[in-house]
Amino acid sequence: MKFKYIYFLIIVLISSCNSNKDLKFVKFGGYAQGTTYSISYFDKNGTNYQHDIDSILKDFDNSLSIYNPKSLVSRINMNEADDIGNDNYFRKAFIKSLEVSKISDGAFDITVCPLVNAWGFGFKHSVPIDKHLVDSLMQFVGYKLIELKGNKIVKKDSRVMLDFNAIAQGYSVDIISRYLESKDISNYIVEIGGEVFAKGKKLNGELWKVGIDKPIDNSSEDNRKLQVIIHINNRAIATSGNYRKFVEIDGKKYSHHIDPKTGSSTNNNLLSASVLANDCITADAFGTAFLVLGLEKTKKILGNHPELDAYLIFSNSSGEYEIYYTKGFKNLIVKEIILK
Repeated sequence: MKFKYIYFLIIVLISSCNSNKDLKFVKFGGYAQGTTYSISYFDKNGTNYQHDIDSILKDFDNSLSIYNPKSLVSRINMNEADDIGNDNYFRKAFIKSLEVSKISDGAFDITVCPLVNAWGFGFKHSVPIDKHLVDSLMQFVGYKLIELKGNKIVKKDSRVMLDFNAIAQGYSVDIISRYLESKDISNYIVEIGGEVFAKGKKLNGELWKVGIDKPIDNSSEDNRKLQVIIHINNRAIATSGNYRKFVEIDGKKYSHHIDPKTGSSTNNNLLSASVLANDCITADAFGTAFLVLGLEKTKKILGNHPELDAYLIFSNSSGEYEIYYTKGFKNLIVKEIILK
């Protein structure tokens, strides 16, 4: 089994102008949640808040990281804890996850953890995958198998496990954005693992710009190509792609997006879903749900939820790339490059 990873679907395009002497430009980056982050903002004192932000991200991982054996979610998975206490990170992620699960008819499901591990995308080493193993694990998968009653996690089976990876990066973007707001910073852009929230403008009066990659296997810094550039203000964007991360078994590629209803890698013509929402936790969750649902079911959800906008890249019956995007997304496009 060979692993191949595609990182950073979204490239943040940042420039600044020092025309306003009352604000100073601050930019820094680092590592968190197994990926990189980049934060830029304008502050009257030019204060660098990286130390505080790193501390927040560490606390966040102590709640929701399945790769941290001492985190709250890890202890719940190992049945060493069932009381979340005052952990609002966990509470918010859990409630939002169930909300998106219901809207997507189970396409988004945080109990998919045992399947993710078995396929080789989780915190445990993969095992030889076959239909028998998948069927045996499916009995522990389903968002209705777990509840949050007050502060208590209640499982219908002790072998049910949670995986917040499909929502955590987007949620962490919201956490850091709220922190900057608490410091009276109103012009900023936060990017963690390609998920973004931006507010306000640069000092030259321009809105922040975000680029979305073409769905190219094995893309890197050297061969990355942008598909579209948009401007964004007071909204979040998250992109999920079936080409972004996969395993190769006996010469066949399997996407890291697992369908909770079948237990298998998703198999539809939707290659990439970039979702705009009022917060990044929502955008991130729906991006994953859409990749599982496929094009037509995604269109139905978008039609019923005008608070969401999306840019979808899919392959037609001839294997050629095509684009679908909502009216709200169209209004934000600065530049679009034709897919080839």
